[in-house]
Amino acid sequence: MKTLIRAEAIVPFIISIPLITSLNLNVQWWLWIPIFLAPDLSMLGYLFGNKTGATTYNLFHHQTIAVIIAISGLLLNIPYLELAGLVLLGHSSLDRLMGYGLKLGKGFNYTHLGIMGGKEKLDKL
Repeated sequence: MKTLIRAEAIVPFIISIPLITSLNLNVQWWLWIPIFLAPDLSMLGYLFGNKTGATTYNLFHHQTIAVIIAISGLLLNIPYLELAGLVLLGHSSLDRLMGYGLKLGKGFNYTHLGIMGGKEKLDKL
């Protein structure tokens, strides 16, 4: 089941790419790399403990929040807000595909997909 959850994460990622492209923003190609990686700055929350880190990480990697931001940008005709939501969606989808799930308060490696780097099941937490 974990493999299926990870595999289906590719769909929002694939959808986000043409939607970002359709925004026709005048952005230099090399800026897309830091823009796409920017949500990972939320890991800085772990400097203040596991619970704060999990909260900040999850806020920037929650796909429902990403969709709400993107739709808000679309409805308010704010392309950069729409871009922010689509980047969050694409980034979090690619993270899910690689096994980085939403974080639990126990530590960075404990996610809703299981323990990262281990074969333990989430049920054993």
